[in-house]
Amino acid sequence: MTPQQPGSKASRRHFLGLVGLGTAAIAGGPLLAGCSEKPAGSGAAQNLDTYANLLPTRKDLAQSIKPDIIGTRPVPDGYTKYPTSLVDAITERPGSSGKEITAMTPAWGPAPPGVAQNAYLQAVNAELGTPVNFTIQDGNTYADKLNAMLGARDVPELLCVPGWEVQKIPRFSEAIKVLFEDLTDYLKGDAANAYPMLASFPTGAWRNSLWNERLMAVPNPTDGPFPWALFTRKDLLDARGLTVPASLDDLLTVAKQVTDPAKKVWAFDNVFDMIQMYHKVPASKQGWRLKADGTPEFKYETPEYRQALEVMAKIYKDGLVHPEIIASKGADSAQLFAKNGAIVFTRNGVGFWQGAQAEHQKVNPKLNIQPVPIFSATGGDPLVWGDDEPISFTFVKKGLGKERVEELLRIMNWCSAPLGSQEAQLRDYGVAGKHHASTPNGPVKTDLAFKEIANQYFFISGRNPTIGPYPETPNYVPDLLTYSNNMVKYLEKDPWDGVKLEMPAAYKANQVPTEDKFTDVLRGRRPLSDADAIVQEWKANGGEEARELLAKSLPKAGR
Repeated sequence: MTPQQPGSKASRRHFLGLVGLGTAAIAGGPLLAGCSEKPAGSGAAQNLDTYANLLPTRKDLAQSIKPDIIGTRPVPDGYTKYPTSLVDAITERPGSSGKEITAMTPAWGPAPPGVAQNAYLQAVNAELGTPVNFTIQDGNTYADKLNAMLGARDVPELLCVPGWEVQKIPRFSEAIKVLFEDLTDYLKGDAANAYPMLASFPTGAWRNSLWNERLMAVPNPTDGPFPWALFTRKDLLDARGLTVPASLDDLLTVAKQVTDPAKKVWAFDNVFDMIQMYHKVPASKQGWRLKADGTPEFKYETPEYRQALEVMAKIYKDGLVHPEIIASKGADSAQLFAKNGAIVFTRNGVGFWQGAQAEHQKVNPKLNIQPVPIFSATGGDPLVWGDDEPISFTFVKKGLGKERVEELLRIMNWCSAPLGSQEAQLRDYGVAGKHHASTPNGPVKTDLAFKEIANQYFFISGRNPTIGPYPETPNYVPDLLTYSNNMVKYLEKDPWDGVKLEMPAAYKANQVPTEDKFTDVLRGRRPLSDADAIVQEWKANGGEEARELLAKSLPKAGR
């Protein structure tokens, strides 16, 4: 299942629209102030391979379905046909106490109804045997809620923390130690046999769930390595006799041709991530790479970033960005793009694609959303951002007791059932006749499904990554796998792969303020000549401290 969300992982993914952590909360919040003798939080690094003995022993599930299209790892395999018969992967209800479970997960777009008005939640909860009561938070401002919650030491029993938010929370490893259950003894080695769905997850996903030399969360393995893609309304291009751009010059030329304010059509939303990618700006660990001499260099310091900044500033100056995007961080670019056609090119997470196509083609049968293959604006092969780190992590509240933790793990295990199981169909498609229509090609979601299903159970679990099938969009899996298998050849290599980094608190606190300064430059509120001063401020406010940590982390990891 591909979640309908803006990005598989958006911090490693520079989620510029997300609101960051407040300085006051970082400096004086009750949690962060009490966790350590160190007032600033200088950061830390550990080699995850050192703790391989703490990970679950991986075991494939006995029931498996042969994929129709093979993905080039870390691209998962694809399925174009829905199984003709489903199995019960779990024969006993995982919930035993009947006591309501509290959980918090993100959603992008309108929030679904609560459990009292939601037939989907009621149906899944009935199967679980113990109801889950979700608090759904806007994914675009999830960082705000997480920061307030961690600072107040008030967390639900199951908390979804998207991977991109981890990098924004100062001294997050210390917060984990105080607030969340150590799951090592429940899951390491053969102990994971009690939770066979969880035991089937890729070992690499579990490795990323280590903090403080312990296994602290259940990972949600990524179903694709790419954080962002540039999507276009190919149906609109076709109607104008225009082709999908194959270079930056092509893109900017087409952008000017399609922009028509009189018809309320603009070329772009905020596509700065893509412009950076086209210029080969580094993105590993949020923007770091190694220079030829082996020293770390951040994206702001590179000529590639400066070139991208200049190009994007001109895009804004030329009036090619939809004015609602400029005026508000909360503008719904997905609706403006997929529903209204008011934006012709959008930067979004790959998970956005299928859901948007399926929902809006019912009103517009000509709708054809397609990704624009990534190209290089500077010659040579393109550079594609991405990695295979988990989408998110599910943490269990500390102090619940052994029986409750085991019950919660059984719930997560149920939620992680694979394609071909009754459990997965209910999780992904809801109730037959209400949330989906049964067809020879598999279940097709109804309008009620789009209203009530917001991947709630997906975000308190994980699953062995697969793509499809989607009978309502039969071309999606072949199109996605063709795009992904072509792009994965150019995936950026991360020099710190396998190194868990807790970045310095000052560096984390300065991330969003610095991005905001560059946003002011992009939108003409500050001159391009201010870029050098912004970089110097970044260096002084945590940048140099982060560089020192990154430089030392590689020798410590034995590299």
